[in-house]
Amino acid sequence: MVSQHYKYISSMDPRIRNHAEIIANHSVDLQEGDNVIIDAHPVAEDLVVALYEVIGEKGANPVSTSQRTGKRQQRAFLRASDGEFETPQHELALIENTDVYIAIRASDNVTQTSDVDPETSSAYQQAHGPILEERLSTRWCLTQYPAPANAQLAEMSTEGYENFVWDAVNKDWDEQRAHQANMVEILDPADEVRIVSGDTTDVTMSVNDNPTINDHGEHNLPGGEVFTAPQPDSVEGEVLFDMPLYHQGREITDVYLEFSEGEVVSHSAAKNEEILTEVLNTDAGSRRLGELGIGMNRDIDRFTYNMLFDEKMGDTVHMAVGRAYDDTVGEGNEQNDSAAHVDMIVDMSENSFIEVDGEVVQRDGTFRFEDDFEK
Repeated sequence: MVSQHYKYISSMDPRIRNHAEIIANHSVDLQEGDNVIIDAHPVAEDLVVALYEVIGEKGANPVSTSQRTGKRQQRAFLRASDGEFETPQHELALIENTDVYIAIRASDNVTQTSDVDPETSSAYQQAHGPILEERLSTRWCLTQYPAPANAQLAEMSTEGYENFVWDAVNKDWDEQRAHQANMVEILDPADEVRIVSGDTTDVTMSVNDNPTINDHGEHNLPGGEVFTAPQPDSVEGEVLFDMPLYHQGREITDVYLEFSEGEVVSHSAAKNEEILTEVLNTDAGSRRLGELGIGMNRDIDRFTYNMLFDEKMGDTVHMAVGRAYDDTVGEGNEQNDSAAHVDMIVDMSENSFIEVDGEVVQRDGTFRFEDDFEK
């Protein structure tokens, strides 16, 4: 008699199993005996089941939670709280005893926490800063399951969004790494980077002696960017992030930041400016940039209100206020520290350029090592 488990797995879309194998074999290098946490909303059950099967074949030890992505219970907790939080030591202990952390984005309501007070959300995030630090010390991966609510946010059919997600995830990551290595060769030895877009963005920063990371589907799946950290005090100028983002269940549009000596000295947003203000007030490091990223994944060709994909688009640059990742900070250089890390995107497809040490390396979204750059 065929077991129910076998019938369930065999009837699953094969792209889900492929997704699970890429996570295990490429992104986190799963090994026998590894202790694994899978943090996922229940709507992503198919991918969790496929991961459990792969983990079982590897001889590792899985535990699943919905702590990070279970927004309904998080909303209930935050709305009932007094807005003051301490780091939960039992949750920290769980991560401290973990080798691999896999977070799966998926939702049944992407605006579930939209009626939580922004100050409460910011305080909660700050209290969880040590847990974030511990997660980042594991072999970790953040990925997406194509849930209907995420498809709706992207203004796509469920089937169309499934195709979009799995086309971006299930690809030749060695080929993508080689393409992005061209930009790493330019940025890694560089000192000054200048980003210009139209009349609204002209910002410079030093990345001197900070490594450039080639993101080819390891920590973030899909990958498709190169990124580094600015020297915290070096950022000067102004940026209009003309592509919207979702944060704390709310849409924020047309974020404008002005920097002086590395710090945001003026800010605005056309929509939900108060959320932006709370992000910038998180702590001492949240008014400085922790990341400069350059999107290079040409298979991500549309905006979907999902930063995991949107920041990888080939005609974009993104910057994050808040925490700088450890591996983007050179030995002896200052690392920007914060409980926040919020990415925002600039469209570089028209009337724009990236300049590295005085030389234009991307114009209107085309890199100098791609065809048609001179045109």
